[in-house]
Amino acid sequence: MAQIRVDDSENLEKAIKRFKRMVEKEGIIREWKKREYFEKPSTIKNRKKKALERKIQKKVRKLQQMKSY
Repeated sequence: MAQIRVDDSENLEKAIKRFKRMVEKEGIIREWKKREYFEKPSTIKNRKKKALERKIQKKVRKLQQMKSY
């Protein structure tokens, strides 16, 4: 859970900006959006499989590019 301490002398806008940065860093909003709607287990499986395929393709392209130099 993201928490920040705000001093009396600290600017409120600066504290809000710090809080937003912390929330983004922890991935709270991304996680909330992911869980906002129910996703079937098969859909989750397919999404993860496609992400893995993209990751592998990226590595292959990078290796091919390194070999060409």
